[in-house]
Amino acid sequence: MRWIPGGAFAMGSEDFYPEERPVHRVSVDGFWMDERPVTAGEFRRFVRETKYVTVAERPLVPEDYPDADPELLVPGSLVFRGTNGPVDLDDYRNWWSYVPGAFWKRPGGKGTTINGRDNHPVTHVAYEDVEAYAAWVGKELPTEAEWELAARGGLEGSVFAWGDEHFPDGKAMANTWQGEFPWQNTKLDGFERTSPVGSFPPNGYGLYDVTGNVWEWTTDWYVPRHPEEVTSPCCAPSNPRVTSPDESYDAGRPGEHIPRRVIKGGSHLCAPNYCLRYRPAARQPQMIDTSMSHLGFRCIVRRPPPRGKGVTA
Repeated sequence: MRWIPGGAFAMGSEDFYPEERPVHRVSVDGFWMDERPVTAGEFRRFVRETKYVTVAERPLVPEDYPDADPELLVPGSLVFRGTNGPVDLDDYRNWWSYVPGAFWKRPGGKGTTINGRDNHPVTHVAYEDVEAYAAWVGKELPTEAEWELAARGGLEGSVFAWGDEHFPDGKAMANTWQGEFPWQNTKLDGFERTSPVGSFPPNGYGLYDVTGNVWEWTTDWYVPRHPEEVTSPCCAPSNPRVTSPDESYDAGRPGEHIPRRVIKGGSHLCAPNYCLRYRPAARQPQMIDTSMSHLGFRCIVRRPPPRGKGVTA
């Protein structure tokens, strides 16, 4: 793990998506954060030792999904499927499919495997799954403010976790999508889907893959904008968080009865023409019962640093 020094910082951005506004100062105490996202190999050990069954492997209750196709009410998860050409970017169903039998160990459904990919981030984990893993290892999940402070790596106000230039000196700094999403991926960064953790340079705090590769869960319930009560110019609130799910529901949409948490960091599917969210300020809602092929997590520990100058644990 890496020590993330506490302090006040400007959270959010005014330059990209509405949900990132308004920019406001917050204060966060120091904490330890996993250097890399939790890997498939680490999650495999957790499952072996605890016999844990993920949400994507459990039978679905029809009453919880009244609008769903009855044929899809079987265990599974959402899997990305690239298209053959340009499609309507307002309809995510053009590239996301619910695949029966897809879960962390079978990321593409029946007949697929994570063999040989133990050092890739684990995916297809719902919020309940990541909380269970965190408890098993004696850690916690970060708040949105903690996650964003860590992702910035000390570069307050910068667009990306490494600075303001998208490809400094022509070098890819994260696993993202190059080309026209969701049909043309030029793979300038060398990867089409997830990449082994640590394949790209760390940020200023020594964190790898903090943007790109996979989205990461946080504990905050999602609201469409940063809460107004934390934008006071007089002081920086300490580690503010949204603790009530009341405003997190997506009224009028499928799954409107399922609350949503904030996920951060973007993924290998983020492209400038659709989702320029591989930035520390970016945020997105995720229904807590839903797992996907581009969603993972990392953990934190809230305890003082050791004496001396050590930054790893």
